Amino acid sequence: MHRRIDVALRQIRQDVDLHLNKSVITEACKRAGHVWRECLLTPFTIVHWFLLQVLHGNTALTHVSLLAGRAFTAEAYCQARARLPLLVFKAALRSVIKGLIPITEQTSLWRGHRTFLLDGSSFSMPDTAELRKQFGQPGNQAPGCGFPVARILATFHAGTGLLLDIMAAPVRSHEMSRVDGIHPTLRRNDVLVGDRGFCSFAHLALLLGRGVHAVFRVHQKQIVDFTPNRPYTHPNDAKGVAGRPRSRWLRPLGTLDQVVEWFKPRERPHWMSHEQYKALPESIVVRELRYTVACPGFRMRSVTLVTTLLEAELYPVAALAQLYRTRWRVEQNLRDMKQTMKMDVSRSHTVDGVLKELTVYAIVYNLVCVVIGEAARRQAVDAERISFTDALRWLLDAKPGTDLPELIVNPSRPDRVEPRVRKRRPKEYPVMKKPRRELRKKLLSQRLAA
Repeated sequence: MHRRIDVALRQIRQDVDLHLNKSVITEACKRAGHVWRECLLTPFTIVHWFLLQVLHGNTALTHVSLLAGRAFTAEAYCQARARLPLLVFKAALRSVIKGLIPITEQTSLWRGHRTFLLDGSSFSMPDTAELRKQFGQPGNQAPGCGFPVARILATFHAGTGLLLDIMAAPVRSHEMSRVDGIHPTLRRNDVLVGDRGFCSFAHLALLLGRGVHAVFRVHQKQIVDFTPNRPYTHPNDAKGVAGRPRSRWLRPLGTLDQVVEWFKPRERPHWMSHEQYKALPESIVVRELRYTVACPGFRMRSVTLVTTLLEAELYPVAALAQLYRTRWRVEQNLRDMKQTMKMDVSRSHTVDGVLKELTVYAIVYNLVCVVIGEAARRQAVDAERISFTDALRWLLDAKPGTDLPELIVNPSRPDRVEPRVRKRRPKEYPVMKKPRRELRKKLLSQRLAA
């Protein structure tokens, strides 16, 4: 194991080291049917040098041998990494997460529940035929002028930021198409928090079937009316009345807080099979609530949530509003992975390689979160205030025998607003609107004409 990673694992969290050792990698290789020779580039060294490569911003292959302090060519490392099955990297990630699960059970519980944040994002990759076929390109890109893009769906622990699961899908697929694969990582009585993109009857019914609670923002197309005993439209009604909610009012919990019955829509969501949808109940009982967000200098805004937590005494509106506010942390977690760790553009040219990169990024991200958690404990501050960049830098520069120093603590600015603009202008080059081969042909013809 490389000394920097070894120092980080042993000094910060020994149980993580136990789940990322040689025996774990070797056993995963045997299960995948992978055969190798005992030489310099063994599966164990490949995995750890891949971790080191990603720690340095997914640096070039030619840089890996210098970082490792061993003599091997970039071609040999690339070929050995390509031969190592994806299942080995996934097994390493599962093993690391298994070692970190106790942290989620002991830290940052919300009213006795483990709480997780769910959100999606995307990343780009090289323009190859294999990647275009698998992941596709955004519709506004001309053929030969853009790059394939993949959607990712990730689940983070709300208190520590640890990544519990991450999945990739084609760019033109909905985030919900992979959400069922995230559910097995959740346990009974866990709470899943997400935005309105994850709010649907089918998703809530699946979570209820697993005993998992949900707190989602209500989808903009869902009509919510807090009038007691109000009329409603059933999905099976031949002639529904426009403007009426498609839920039955049951009982009030407050002025803008009520328990209602959601009915199963007639149309099946495209991300579910006919068998899955048929197995869902005909209706579910949920709670709808609305609160107002008021910040000095900004207009007041109302937020409507739906949740499976029906007990108003145990889960008052103010507590649920504060919980949903933590959903913004998932945006910060994804930003740390994509911008700080440079995951926004993959370097691999194959589907297998892209998925391996994504898996290794998840492992490294969790190692940084372990450092952050330990620093937060020692410095007696919330983990979200410890600088992610500073923790990553320490992992890069840690020397054998050095202890974890005090990391930078960011100021608490919950209502900070910054415009998403760039001050520094990019170079004045035109945007590619034709394939490179056509542009090259045009340049050659102009040179010949001159």
